[in-house]
Amino acid sequence: MKIKDHFLSQEEFEIRETEIEGIFKTYPIPENLGKYYESKNYISHHQDSNSLKEKIYKFAQSFNLNYKRNILSKVTFENAKVLDYGCGAGEFLKHIENDVETFGFEPSEAARNFAKQKTTKTKFVENLNEIENESLDVITLWHVFEHIENQSEILSLFYQKLKSNGYLIIAVPNHTSYDGKYYKEFWAAYDVPRHLFHFSKNGMQKLFNTENWKLEKIKPLLLDSYYISILSEKYKKNLLFFIFGGIRGAISNIKASKTGEFSSLIYIIRKN
Repeated sequence: MKIKDHFLSQEEFEIRETEIEGIFKTYPIPENLGKYYESKNYISHHQDSNSLKEKIYKFAQSFNLNYKRNILSKVTFENAKVLDYGCGAGEFLKHIENDVETFGFEPSEAARNFAKQKTTKTKFVENLNEIENESLDVITLWHVFEHIENQSEILSLFYQKLKSNGYLIIAVPNHTSYDGKYYKEFWAAYDVPRHLFHFSKNGMQKLFNTENWKLEKIKPLLLDSYYISILSEKYKKNLLFFIFGGIRGAISNIKASKTGEFSSLIYIIRKN
């Protein structure tokens, strides 16, 4: 399927299925991929605002942060060591750093600087080799895994850094969700070329039920369907994108309550 970069460049890319059924990859991957991130919206919401849009965003963000922290609390304990890989502007780290010992990795210097301003206890690393092997209890990736090209290499590194029975918590969009199928090439969560990979629930199950990993639980990110559907309607040039996207997001969640195919899914994966 051919998909346009609706967010920034308007260039067209193709997604093709990989050797794992249900996992697709973006082609071609630009050599200068960094320029496709050059937008203030990729380090958004680090400033205060009294606008209605910002208030709605902050409410949704607070809900999501509490929800994520609750998921984390099920697999951690006091003084557990947690790495947020691709921590962005640091909102999640700020939210959990009083509960656990936190580490942050973020390749974007601008985003990393915002994260450092927001946090007080988190240690930021520029390279995972700064972290001792078998020292981490949990590594989280909140909508980061789909941006990583060398996934096999990164997963091997995560395996080294996690303690025995440590956890990976990975959230990614699900292209076999109702909204993914409905919007097709306009589905905002394809986000080519920044999203290098595109996952289905079935694909993730195959990727992580291996000798090294065991996929233990799958949880939904309920608000993502609304955000993604609203943005997809905007890409379709619908002037009433907020209304139509909100309705479509609700339909997606209702259907997913029966199928489990939510717009975004969180995978809780234990190291074997």
